[in-house]
Amino acid sequence: MAVGDVLALPGADDPAEVTAVEVRPDDFGVPALVGATAAEGRSVSIATGSMVYVEPADAGLGASAVAADHGSPEALGAQIAQAHPDSAAVQDTAARLARGSNLKSGSNLQDLHQLASALFIDEGDAAAALTVAGLLAELPFDGNFGRWKWIEGGLALAAYLTRHDAERSARYSAALRVADDAETDPLRAKTAAMYRQRQLNEPNVYDPEILRASAAGKPAAERDWRVLRIGVLLYLRAHGGSQTLNREVLERRIAAELAAVASLNEQLTDS
Repeated sequence: MAVGDVLALPGADDPAEVTAVEVRPDDFGVPALVGATAAEGRSVSIATGSMVYVEPADAGLGASAVAADHGSPEALGAQIAQAHPDSAAVQDTAARLARGSNLKSGSNLQDLHQLASALFIDEGDAAAALTVAGLLAELPFDGNFGRWKWIEGGLALAAYLTRHDAERSARYSAALRVADDAETDPLRAKTAAMYRQRQLNEPNVYDPEILRASAAGKPAAERDWRVLRIGVLLYLRAHGGSQTLNREVLERRIAAELAAVASLNEQLTDS
């Protein structure tokens, strides 16, 4: 949202032009509230992650957001693409979503997950990342693990981005663990629980792949492996950590990986 955009106001029949925008952080410095002032002085407070209807001042790609259903992946992708015109990853994913999305399609769920990840890791846009992750987080576990892995990734990201709101973050974490109890056969459930605990205690965080890419001077490959590592760390954190990695350690490692990816992105931009 920016000055000049047209915002649909709650309880009003007609939208109004935005004359001022202020992002207000919480006590931890995380963006928590957007304050928008509309024409005639009306002020509107919008919580981070909330969906609002905005028509960009310069139509362009934003026109498709107006034409699409409010709150749909297509509309959201179009609005986010306009906010990040220089990000090829965001533009490409938004373009695919603009063709139409089916939330039962694994490829569309993957697009949403990739968009949320790019916004969080590469663009540092926590609010938009949470909004996209929220679309995934609303979807239930239906027994299809191929689709669930993308929903699970969205839940893990949402749990991290709302970590300063303990109750909300806990809801995302609880939803992520729903699939853990999917097995109804007692013996299979016990075996699955043992295997899952081993995965939590000895996670694959792509150490060999990252070391090889770094030693070979391949920053693009190293970056991609580190992005995968961030996904694993987010999942572990949302799961409450493990017997070998507690939540505090995981949060420090996530912060370190975000910094490492940012540095690699700078190298790739300069090269």
